[in-house]
Amino acid sequence: MTDFSELEDRLARVAVEYAANIQPDQVVIVNCDYGQHGLARAVARHAYRRGARFVDVQYFDPHLKRARIEHAAEETLDYVPPWYGQRVLEVDELAGARISLSGSTSPGLLDDLDPRRLSRDLLPRVKESFEVINRGRVNWLVLPGPTEGWARQVFPDDPEPLARLWEQIAHVCRLDENDPVEAWRERFAVTADVGARLTALRLDAVHFEGPGTDLTVGLFPSSLWENARDRTKRGVEFVANLPSEELTATPDPARTEGVVRSTRPLVLSDGTLIDGIEVRFEEGRAVSVEAETGGDALQGRTSMDEGARRLGEVALVDRDGRIGPLGTVFYDTLIDENAASHLAFGGAYESLVGEEDVGKINRSGLHLDFMIGSDEVDVTGIAADGTRVPVLRGGTWQV
Repeated sequence: MTDFSELEDRLARVAVEYAANIQPDQVVIVNCDYGQHGLARAVARHAYRRGARFVDVQYFDPHLKRARIEHAAEETLDYVPPWYGQRVLEVDELAGARISLSGSTSPGLLDDLDPRRLSRDLLPRVKESFEVINRGRVNWLVLPGPTEGWARQVFPDDPEPLARLWEQIAHVCRLDENDPVEAWRERFAVTADVGARLTALRLDAVHFEGPGTDLTVGLFPSSLWENARDRTKRGVEFVANLPSEELTATPDPARTEGVVRSTRPLVLSDGTLIDGIEVRFEEGRAVSVEAETGGDALQGRTSMDEGARRLGEVALVDRDGRIGPLGTVFYDTLIDENAASHLAFGGAYESLVGEEDVGKINRSGLHLDFMIGSDEVDVTGIAADGTRVPVLRGGTWQV
């Protein structure tokens, strides 16, 4: 069996020292699936080398979730023990750090279960997580954690799927560069420049138009377009997603109109596959949410609270990043959302609007991204006076 420990170590080092930017004396939480232990251990080693006070690794086992859905009393399926949320909130109180590994370890494990029962159990997602992000005291990161199960889903016909997945993960995370950190700094400088130009346009809305899509998403006067670089309230710089190619803005939750169709599959944090998503919005609310695969699970997630059917994020992605040109569907939102423009149901980022609009953004315990972009989907900016400004054509920036 191929030893991937060197790649795990390289990815963990970039994650800890640059992306998450772990600080001396920080408490670090690592969230991952059972099976991602190699990368989790590498993250812990590098965090301690950076001076972390304590590294707490929490493993989620999808097989235990399956047992619950199969056998637990229905009225208990949405129960979450209070210490799950408290753990997240305590990290915030300590101004700690959080690193989460993405990628399904057991794709398809839950596919044959009753979708109605499955939609009630949202774990491993904990609603307090997004609340903590908006408090701005935790430096956090999501990065891919390749496993054999995930690799077989992405490359079912490859004799060595895990080796091929690691090869592509190394490429999109720029581990194949002599200095991956400098390579990321250069890429973020490019997207930051585009984001500054987009912000300067002070667009009132963006219009997506392509096969099955005719959607207008309203923006706030103070909406900002920014990449994944961020800073905590105590000045710690970090990168929230690795890899990341997107420019993100917070939309006005009351002003989305039209229809949209997804362009890539969505995989939930528990491994549930949702594909062929079609959504119709009226006055900002999704009045129809359908999917060719996994529709019940999607409807369940987007019914968890009042804000779950409104948008909390609109993000644009060009074709000059490293993910889209591969043509690979990774079945992982972290990576797939950085190959294509996307939207997110649920909670919005406070940091992407001015103080005057923070009270108007969408609030929800959900934050669920789905991909709607491709080279066939045109993105046009709409100014307050109705002027239309080309933004993306054929996946290329026009601003």
